[in-house]
Amino acid sequence: MGSGHETNLDGEAGGRSDRQTAQGNARSAAAGASAEVATPTVLAVDDLPEYLKLYEARLGDAYDVRTAANGEEALESLDDAVDIVLLDRSMPGLSGDDVLERIRDADEDCRVAMVTAVEPDFDIIDLGFDAYLTKPVSKDTLLSTVDRLLTRTTYSETLSELYTLCSKRAVLKRAKDEEELAASEKYQDLQARIAELRIEVDSTASAFERDDYRATFRDLSFDD
Repeated sequence: MGSGHETNLDGEAGGRSDRQTAQGNARSAAAGASAEVATPTVLAVDDLPEYLKLYEARLGDAYDVRTAANGEEALESLDDAVDIVLLDRSMPGLSGDDVLERIRDADEDCRVAMVTAVEPDFDIIDLGFDAYLTKPVSKDTLLSTVDRLLTRTTYSETLSELYTLCSKRAVLKRAKDEEELAASEKYQDLQARIAELRIEVDSTASAFERDDYRATFRDLSFDD
């Protein structure tokens, strides 16, 4: 519920230079694109008005930001123009998990980042999100996450799945100790699938500049 949320997004530090580089690369590419290309649209969903205002303030200069105060409004606001959904997980009525399930069932072509005060557990492995951010989230992390999710629209299906699974692994490694990870069958299955996908994308990786490829996955513990 809303009462359990932090009210300040500025809580995460570290990796600032990497995030600024990622943001700069994405925005430079956008600046060089044709003026006819539409501004990317972000749908921010949260039951706390102060978070919606912060999303508008932090993303409004670079993106077309829509807001929704609950799950029902989110589904009503969702259309083909939406590129990224920033989705609170714990809301009255339809929860973030419910909204995410409906988005995936409808085969909507958008990326979804859960931005939530709910600490991650192994159940996130089965959820269809693309990124998971635990509140409070810094402005740099928010911007770099949106930029990277937009970049993922150019990835192959295999590389996109690898990115998502590496993201989930990174979230769990921050939330769980080594014993908990080793004891989880779901986590071991996740590790095995990542290993399979890494083999599949080896040929794809050779087409990337080495530094760019490493930068994409550095924060996701891709090389573990």
